Amino acid sequence: QVQLVESGGGLVQAGGSLKLSCAASGRTFSSYTMGWFRQAPGKEREFVAAINGIGSIRYTDSVKGRFTISRDNAKNTVSLQMNSLKPEDTAVYYCAATTLNDRASIYYKKSYDYWGQGTQVTVSS
Repeated sequence: QVQLVESGGGLVQAGGSLKLSCAASGRTFSSYTMGWFRQAPGKEREFVAAINGIGSIRYTDSVKGRFTISRDNAKNTVSLQMNSLKPEDTAVYYCAATTLNDRASIYYKKSYDYWGQGTQVTVSS
């Protein structure tokens, strides 16, 4: 069982930055692929970024060059540094964990077994 707790959301102006963090419980954190998803009002939850246990990273196209995902296996944490934020980045952001690490699976929310409660990110124009 893995428990995930996100922090770091808030209100920021367009062009600003925020850093989200996710703290995970459990002794096998390094074996999980960790992902960030987001869900805007009235929309489906969508993939943002993922990082597997050895640091292989994937991003959705809309955040490439602006967001950076990282993990610290010693501290059981995963972070999402978000720069050059846009109003369309406004959403609830969720941290998630999966034992899968193949490129095809990590983009899909159904692949993830554990989810955090979410943290709100609001970008004003």
